[in-house]
Amino acid sequence: MIQINGLKYLLLGILLFGYASIAFASSSLEEKVVEHQLANGLKLLVVERHDTPIVSAYITIGVGSVHETSETRGVAHLLEHMLFKGTKTLGTTDYEKEKPLLEKIEAVGSRLDALRLQTDADPAAVMALEEELAGLQAEHKQYVVKDVFSNIYSENGGVGYNAFTSKDLTTYLISLPSNKLELWALIESDRMKNPVLREFYTERDVIREERRRSYDTNPRRRHYETLVTNAFTVHPYRNPIIGWHSDIANLSPQKTREFLQKYYAPVNTVIALVGDVKADEAIAMVERYFGDLNPGTPVPNISAVEPGQNGEKRLVDIFDAEPRLAMAWHKPTMPHKDDYAFDLIDQILGNGRTSRLYRSLVEEKKLATSVSVYGAPGSRYANLFVIDAVPRHPHTAAELEEAVYAELDKLKQELVGVAELDKVRNRLLTDQLRQLRSNSGLARLLTSYQSLAGDWRYVSNYQREIEQLTVEDIKLVANTYFTESNRTVVVLKREDAL
Repeated sequence: MIQINGLKYLLLGILLFGYASIAFASSSLEEKVVEHQLANGLKLLVVERHDTPIVSAYITIGVGSVHETSETRGVAHLLEHMLFKGTKTLGTTDYEKEKPLLEKIEAVGSRLDALRLQTDADPAAVMALEEELAGLQAEHKQYVVKDVFSNIYSENGGVGYNAFTSKDLTTYLISLPSNKLELWALIESDRMKNPVLREFYTERDVIREERRRSYDTNPRRRHYETLVTNAFTVHPYRNPIIGWHSDIANLSPQKTREFLQKYYAPVNTVIALVGDVKADEAIAMVERYFGDLNPGTPVPNISAVEPGQNGEKRLVDIFDAEPRLAMAWHKPTMPHKDDYAFDLIDQILGNGRTSRLYRSLVEEKKLATSVSVYGAPGSRYANLFVIDAVPRHPHTAAELEEAVYAELDKLKQELVGVAELDKVRNRLLTDQLRQLRSNSGLARLLTSYQSLAGDWRYVSNYQREIEQLTVEDIKLVANTYFTESNRTVVVLKREDAL
């Protein structure tokens, strides 16, 4: 009995220490983040951490695939590729000689794209233009310096150089020695001022192949894409980040350039520098390198509003792969109170081996080989709560679906135990604390939330909002959103299984 009580008090102490650490990190963050806004609208956030001579630098532009039109679907993802190609000074052996050749390539490529759209296009004329374009591209190779940014960074101690495009954001990131930070400012400001869309048609073909290889023939991605595309009717969240085949094929240098010049600009940009850097020196440096950029055009709010779903959407996707089940419910996004509740529901249902769905479906009933729970596809606008699972043979997706509903019914009918809620709440906040302790993780959180929520303080306010939620809140949210009329269900199965 003494041992049991001792363990109880030890666990309580760990829990209280965890909350105290998170609270300290949040309050400390408020004091440590230095904000500065340039006259052109660029937002800079600096956090000094001098324990190691490393700085993590994140540049986040608040534009993603959700901001594309029917004429530009896929352009944000294409630009992520193109902006690795260099500038007027980097990535070329001689830009003055390269420039007229790039103009010829664009002229021929544009004529070829226009001809391909004609239903009565002469095959011989198409072939002639294809050969002319190939010849110009071969000639152009003499001016191209491959992987220029990554090579410069790696030669100077940079690690983790990467970029990603989402529905809502585009981010470029690197961690590098603090004495190389001015090199970063030189490179990244040059990329914003003087980007060159070299190897455009070659890269476009690369992305079309990526679409075929990684989406059309990948069961997991195809299943997810089918779910999202059908869950949304109006909102552009329904469109894939990579674009559809016809979208990619018809993106032009002109469309891409216009999108780039309009939105990839200071007024939509947040920079976070976290690590061994002095705030006043960082501010002066960013002013020096980025301050003369034109502000650009603010990314507009999306006017399309997804109408309320008035009935279940159910689809069967025929594909030669093992069966899969995906289910989605519409939900609000941050900072709506219910979005915080869904973060806890995510933990309760699907985070780790102790979660309800894993224990029930994978371990006890052995109906599934895997189950995952997540929010999708973006965070700027109302989104989806998704449950994705793979049936274990010989069980079917239908059996698995009924078992999921049984677990959701428990959440709707019974109050979550206080101990269970405290456990998942602590785990959620501990995961956030882990990100805050990492220079790269903190830089990512700061830039993401400044762009998405309009204020990086969402990070430090998160703990307070999560701690205020009760077991009654969880039950109310479950009953509000986990309804038949609000869900979309997609089953992937082979044709012979019909």
